Amino acid sequence: MYKRRETTAVNVGGLLIGGDYPIRVQSMANTSTMDTEGSIAQAVRIAEAGGELVRFTTQGQREALNMAAIRDGLRAQGCTVPLVADVHFNPAVADTAATICEKVRVNPGNYVDPGRKFKHIDYTDAEYAAEVEKIAERFVPFLNICKAHGTAIRIGVNHGSLSDRIMSRYGDTPEGMVESCMEFLRICVREQFKDVVISIKASNTVVMVRTVRLLVNQMDREGMAFPLHLGVTEAGEGEDGRIKSAVGIGALLCEGIGDTIRVSLSEAPEREIPVARKLVESIGECAEKREEARAHIVDDKVTVDFAETDWETLQLKASMTVGALLIDGLAHDLEIRNEGFSQEKLKGLSDAVLQAARVKFTKTEFISCPGCGRTLYNLEATIARIKAAFAAATPAHPELKSLKIGIMGCIVNGPGEMADADFGYVGAGVGKVSLYKGKECVEKNIPEEEAVDRLMGLVLSL
Repeated sequence: MYKRRETTAVNVGGLLIGGDYPIRVQSMANTSTMDTEGSIAQAVRIAEAGGELVRFTTQGQREALNMAAIRDGLRAQGCTVPLVADVHFNPAVADTAATICEKVRVNPGNYVDPGRKFKHIDYTDAEYAAEVEKIAERFVPFLNICKAHGTAIRIGVNHGSLSDRIMSRYGDTPEGMVESCMEFLRICVREQFKDVVISIKASNTVVMVRTVRLLVNQMDREGMAFPLHLGVTEAGEGEDGRIKSAVGIGALLCEGIGDTIRVSLSEAPEREIPVARKLVESIGECAEKREEARAHIVDDKVTVDFAETDWETLQLKASMTVGALLIDGLAHDLEIRNEGFSQEKLKGLSDAVLQAARVKFTKTEFISCPGCGRTLYNLEATIARIKAAFAAATPAHPELKSLKIGIMGCIVNGPGEMADADFGYVGAGVGKVSLYKGKECVEKNIPEEEAVDRLMGLVLSL
C-alpha cells in the first residue's frame, strides 16, 4: 500500500515542500538569465502551466544580481512563483543569490572542491577530514546569509559532477554520491539550518533509483528527514525522455519517496509540467498495479494491463508501474497490454521501457540535457540533427544501436555524464562544440556547423 515517507516541511517563499503538503512540480528556465524580459515571460509560461517553482542558472554575480529584476518583473505581473538560483563553481554567487531568491541550489561537487580533472588523489584520513572542514568554513557563512533572509537551499548532487576528492575515496558510485550529499547535510544539522531540500540525480535510472534509496537509508540512520526533489537528469526529449523520467521518478514515487519533482526534457520547459503532473496524479494507481504485477511475474516476465486512450498517459503509467521491478532485477522481459493500440506499437513501448531501465538495448540511446542559460547553441535543433544522422547511418552500421550518445549544453555535467555515454557532444562556448570519447575530450572548440558531421565521423571511425 502506498504511504508517503515522512519528512519535515521546508518553506520556500511561502510554498511548503515536504511534510503533509502536496508533491510540488517544478522546472528550469532555458533563457539567458541576463535576458530579463525573456526570462520573465518564460517563468510566467511555466507558472501558468502549473509549475510551482522556477529555477534559473546564475553563472556569475551579474546573473545573480539580475535575478532581482526578474523577480520584481514577475511580482509586478502578479506571478508569485518562488525563484531558485542554480549555482556552480562559485560560492560567492550563492551568497549573493541568497539575498534575492527564495531558494538557492548548490552543487556539492563544485561548491568548494575544485573542478574535477578525473584524477585519483590519495588522502590520509586527516587530510580528508581537513578538506571536509574547508567545506564547513565556506558553507556556514552562506547558511547564515540564508537564515538572515529566510532563504531555503537545495543541496543538489549530480552523478556527472562528483569531485575528484569524493571519487578518489568512493569511486564513481552511489555511495560516493550519498557521501557528497551527507557532508553538506551534516553541516546543516550542526548549524540548525532546517530549510533544506535534497536532490541526488543521474541520467542512468538504475543509478538514480539506487542512490536515492541509499540516501534515504543513510538519513534515517542519522536521524534526518529532509524532503527530496526527484529527477532523472539529461533524460532527453520526446517519448524517450518521458519514459526514462517515468521509470526513475515513478519507481521512487510509488515507494513513497519524493516531495517535489522535475521531469528534465530537452524541450521548452513549460512542456515538462503536464508530464510531471501526470506522474504525481498516477501514484496511487501505479503503486497498486506494481504490487499486483510483482505477485504475478512468470518466467522472468512482467505483464501489465491498462485501459488508456491517450498514448502519452499509457507511456507514463506503464513506465511508472514496472520501473522498480525491472531496475531491481525481478523481471527481464515486459508485456504491456492495452486495447486500442497495435501490438507493434505496444512492443515498441515495452522495448523503450526495458531500455530506460537498463535491461535490454534495442536502439541508440541519447542522453541529452534540458538546456539552461549556460547553453550556447540550439539544443533542440541539434538533438534532432544528431538523431537523424544516426537513424540514417544505422541500417549500414547496426552496431550503432548499442551506443549511448551524450548531448550536453555545457561542461557543468557534460564530461561527468559522459561516464555513462560512449561519445559526447558538449557545448564549449558561443558556436563552439567539443567532442568526447567517454570522459576524454578528443576534439576541442569545433565550429557548431561542423560538429554533427565530425561526431558521426568520430563514431564511425572506431
